[in-house]
Amino acid sequence: MTDVLPTVTSHNPADPADELLRIPAPGAFAAVDTVERARAAQPGWLLAGAAARSAALGAVAAGIEAAADELAALAVREVGKPLAEARAEVARTVAIWRYYAQAPYEATGTVHETAAGPGLLLTRRRPHGVAGLVTPWNFPFAIPTWKAAPALAAGNAVVLKPAPEATACALRLAEIVRQALPESVFTVLPGGATEGNALVSAVNVVSFTGSTPVGRAVARAATARGVPVQAEMGGLNAALVLPDADIAQAAAHIAASIAGFAGQKCTATSRVVAVGAALDPLREALSEALRAVPVGDPADPSTVCGPLIHEYARDQVAEACRGLSVLAGGTAPDRSGWYAAPTLVEKVAPGHPLLREEVFGPVASLLAADDLAHAIRITNSVPYGLVTSVHTADLNTALNGLDLLDTGMIRINAPSTGVDFHLPFGGSKQSSHGPREQGRAALEFYTSGRTYTLAPAGSGA
Repeated sequence: MTDVLPTVTSHNPADPADELLRIPAPGAFAAVDTVERARAAQPGWLLAGAAARSAALGAVAAGIEAAADELAALAVREVGKPLAEARAEVARTVAIWRYYAQAPYEATGTVHETAAGPGLLLTRRRPHGVAGLVTPWNFPFAIPTWKAAPALAAGNAVVLKPAPEATACALRLAEIVRQALPESVFTVLPGGATEGNALVSAVNVVSFTGSTPVGRAVARAATARGVPVQAEMGGLNAALVLPDADIAQAAAHIAASIAGFAGQKCTATSRVVAVGAALDPLREALSEALRAVPVGDPADPSTVCGPLIHEYARDQVAEACRGLSVLAGGTAPDRSGWYAAPTLVEKVAPGHPLLREEVFGPVASLLAADDLAHAIRITNSVPYGLVTSVHTADLNTALNGLDLLDTGMIRINAPSTGVDFHLPFGGSKQSSHGPREQGRAALEFYTSGRTYTLAPAGSGA
C-alpha cells in the first residue's frame, strides 16, 4: 500500500468542476530549504544598492501592468472576484509596487551629537533577513504585494506562502516578480498548514493575514522564537448611521460593503447600527439597496456579488441566518457555483453568533441604538476592532464624538471597505497583532533599529 501525498488544489468557485491547479505539497523540509536559499541570496540583494532595488520594484510594477487583463481574469476564475473588483485590485497592485520602488532612497537613520566629548551617534535601520509572508485568498495580488514590496525595498528576501485557494494567482505573480529580481530573492511556497508552520519556524520576520485562530497561533510561534511578527485577522465591522445622515448615500455605501465580493473582506460591514430616528428609513433603503445588488457570474462586468470561495463558506452563511427575521436576501441564486444572496437580518438576539463571530459572507445584522453613546457601546461590544464606518452630516460628531470607538480605522461617510495603501492599516483587540501594515509603517516593520557610537580613535574610555 502506498501513501497518498498531500496536494494543493484550487477550484473555480463559480464553476466548481473547473480545477485550476493540482500540485504536490512540498512539505516541511522543502519549506525550510526554500528559506535557506532565500537567506543565502539576501545579502547580495541588499548590497546591490538602492538604485538596483528601486529599478527592480519598478520593473515588477511595469510587468504587472502589462499583464493586467490576464491577472484580473485569473483572479475572477480562481477566487471568484467580480471582474470590476479584480481589475481594481490589479491596478492597486501596480500602484503599490511603484510606491515602494521609491522607498530604497528613503533615509534609514539619523545623526546625533554625543552628550559629551567628540564623536557622533548614529541610528540606522537594517533588514531582518528573510521575511515569511502567509497570505489569504481574497486579495490574491494586493495582499502579497503590500507585504512583499516593502520587505524587498528594505533589503529583505521574501518567501510567500499563499492560501491554497489562491495558489495559481501567487505563482503567476511570482513569475512576473522573478523576472526583475535575482534568483531566490522572491519565492512562492505552495502548501497548507505544514508548509506554513515550517516557514514560521525558519524565517527572520513574519507577516500574516487570515483567520483569528490561525493568526494567534502564528503570533505565538514567532514570539516564542523572538522574531518580529504582525498578524492581521478578523473583523466584525459596524456601520453607524446617525439621524442626520444622507440615508440614501449611507444605504448605498453599506450595501456595497456588505455584498461586494460576497462580503469576503476583513473590512466588510457585518453590523449596521441605526441611531434613533434613522432606523425606519435606513431599514427600507438598505433592504432595497441589497435587493438591487447584481449577483451572478463574476466574469460579468456588472456583477457585484459573486460566489463564495467554497461550499463550506456558502453553508456557513446559510446556517448563520437560519431562524432569523430576514429583511433582504436569504436565498441563493439558482445557478451552479457557491453563491449566497446579500442578506440583511434584524431582531438578532444578544449573544447570537452573528454578533460575536465573523461569517465572511454577504450578511449583516440591523441593530438599533438610542443615541451615539449607545451606538459606540454596541460597536465596541465584539472581540474585534478593525474598522467602523460612520454616516453623519455633523462635522463635530465626526471629528470629536468618535474617539471612544475601539477600532483601528474610522471612515466617515464612506464604506467600511477600501484601503489607502500609503497609510497604516490595522485594528485593535483580536483584529490585529503587532505593528501596522502598509505605508511607512511597513518599512519600519521589515527593518530593525540599531544605534552606533562613533568615537575618535585614541579618545580614551
